[in-house]
Amino acid sequence: MRNINITKNIEEANLITHSGTFHADEIFALLILSKIIPEIKVLRLPEITEEINTGAIIFDIGGEKFDHHQPGGNGARENGVKYASCGLIWKEFGKELLEKYGVEEIDYTFEYIDKNLIQFIDANDNGELPKLNTEYRNFHISYIISLFNPKWDESPESDEKFIKALNLAEIIFDEFLKDTFSKIKAKSKVELAIQKSQEGILILDQFMPWKEFLLESKIEKAKDIIFVVFPSKRGGFNIYAVPLEIGSFENRKLFPIKWRGLREEKLQEVTGIKTAMFCHNAGFIATCQTKEDAIKLAKLACNLI
Repeated sequence: MRNINITKNIEEANLITHSGTFHADEIFALLILSKIIPEIKVLRLPEITEEINTGAIIFDIGGEKFDHHQPGGNGARENGVKYASCGLIWKEFGKELLEKYGVEEIDYTFEYIDKNLIQFIDANDNGELPKLNTEYRNFHISYIISLFNPKWDESPESDEKFIKALNLAEIIFDEFLKDTFSKIKAKSKVELAIQKSQEGILILDQFMPWKEFLLESKIEKAKDIIFVVFPSKRGGFNIYAVPLEIGSFENRKLFPIKWRGLREEKLQEVTGIKTAMFCHNAGFIATCQTKEDAIKLAKLACNLI
């Protein structure tokens, strides 16, 4: 880690957390703080038995502001997700981190990151994740971090493994932040396109993240949009059906059944659209070679369903 070192000296430590088995909540809490504090010296203690007056930030141990192990926990969000140390640190320092990155929509971005990363880490640490009724494991970020803990037949010294887990988590966290900031840049463009939309069709001049911003939009037209047209990375133009919600495989509408699974000449014949190229057999996406034909195909689908 560029600016994180483990110390055994309580007098030089500016961060203190627990030793032993580590989890994603204190790992990511530490990463959040590393984006704000220039040089970190973290002390890992088995427990805190007396008051510490060094001015160090103490988290996930000690029963104070940034711990959640005290009786009754340490608060919950409006949606009921309880805070773990990661969420408590994010709540306190998240907006300061975003300011350092020059984020313009700080409140929106703060909530977006909390919803899309922090809450999962907190919910897992507090045992709140819903159980999957499957025989396979939910191989998620918190589980991956837990793999770095010393195995039963290894040395119990975990500082080296702690740093390895931090290194991996930092790569993930940095890419998550980049992805988030990139998406947020698209928000205003998507909202403008929503305002310009007609006949239930949203048209984007280039590919950009649109699903979350469309589904969460307060613009009246947003709820009536059925298809989204945008350039395909493979060439030509995609026409996507709008899902009912993020992550859903159900859509507001699908392409007509008789189009599904057809390609090129067969699809062109049944639709009358000259450059129609493909309609997925599940009915949620179709493609055309030109923007004009993609819009025509979307309008035709709207009129037939």
